[in-house]
Amino acid sequence: MELINALNWRYAAKRMNGRPVPAEQLNNILEATRLSASSMGLQPYKVLVIEDEEVRKKIQKVAFNQAPIVEGSHLLVFAAYANVTEEHIQEYINHISTVRGVPVETLEGFKASMMRLASRTPEQNYQWAARQTYIAFGTAIAAAAEERVDATPMEGFDPEALDELLSLKEKGLRSVTLLALGYRDSEKDVLANALKVRKGVDELFMKVA
Repeated sequence: MELINALNWRYAAKRMNGRPVPAEQLNNILEATRLSASSMGLQPYKVLVIEDEEVRKKIQKVAFNQAPIVEGSHLLVFAAYANVTEEHIQEYINHISTVRGVPVETLEGFKASMMRLASRTPEQNYQWAARQTYIAFGTAIAAAAEERVDATPMEGFDPEALDELLSLKEKGLRSVTLLALGYRDSEKDVLANALKVRKGVDELFMKVA
């Protein structure tokens, strides 16, 4: 299974060499992210793709100066909806109708089942959306490994400062996590050739009869 080989190859690169990720590889990673699993298919998040070096330098300042943000080729910012509204749900229903060529009226039952989201508090919806965002985030990491592109996941940043920097609040979004894409610098990164350390099968998995 090629995915197993790719996951054995990958690690969270601490230093990158500045080599740009080719457009084809980047687009494959983004397409895999787009196709990621999502509850009800709603995808309550956005992914900001940042290549501009000056913008990444500003982000680095609110992210504990982590090197991959500027040494990498691109930075993906995963941002969840700050709330899930009736408007979001109706837009999604309309999109299903268009893509599948079915009348909107036939989707009323599905729409009704989704409307429970609109009755929850914004914070409840954000927490749910953030968990959905992590599913896409994980897919992006695996996709990058398939493309032999290093991907460094990062939660270490000031979310309020980042939201202000990228004007996310005005877009109805809140930052969740970061993913730097690029290529490892094997000379500067002491972990580049280290063995992967993970729990064993018997320790991680519990079989329930």
